[in-house]
Amino acid sequence: MTKNLAISDIIQSRRTINLFQDRIVSVEHLNKAIDHARWAPNHRLTEPWHFYLLGKKTREKTIQLIMEIKTAGKSENFRLSTQRRLDAIPGWFVLTCENSTNPIIKKENYAACCCAAQNLMLYLWGEGIGVKWTTGDVTRDDKLYNLLKINKHQSTMVGLFWYGYPLQVPAQKRKPIKEITTTLE
Repeated sequence: MTKNLAISDIIQSRRTINLFQDRIVSVEHLNKAIDHARWAPNHRLTEPWHFYLLGKKTREKTIQLIMEIKTAGKSENFRLSTQRRLDAIPGWFVLTCENSTNPIIKKENYAACCCAAQNLMLYLWGEGIGVKWTTGDVTRDDKLYNLLKINKHQSTMVGLFWYGYPLQVPAQKRKPIKEITTTLE
């Protein structure tokens, strides 16, 4: 993958990465990505996002929790392959969104956080770093909220993000524009 791609190339070439190289992404890269994320559009300038960067101990506890949830009742082979896959992910963070009792603001805040996530992923992709945005059961589990000291009444997890240098970049297709547009007169 080439660095410093034009924005259209970055958008069209970005992929969800499932397998990562055994190589750590610098804190500087992640901080620059978060800097780009915070420039996402957000109605009323609420800036409703918060990033939780998972260090080694928190990552290990998060992996244990994922293993409990994802592998309960599964075969030993499934547990081992899941454990290996999770252990091989070099970088982890969680993105949360500020809650609101106003349903319109809550929806706007979530949309803004999704835009922030996309900004972050596009920046990292341009630097040769891939991301997987996960929204599995663990992101709704009270144990993860407690582990990360997130007040579930104040914030909602937008996702758990894995990042690193891609081991492989999958091919991808998209529907033709005609299938996803309606022109009205």
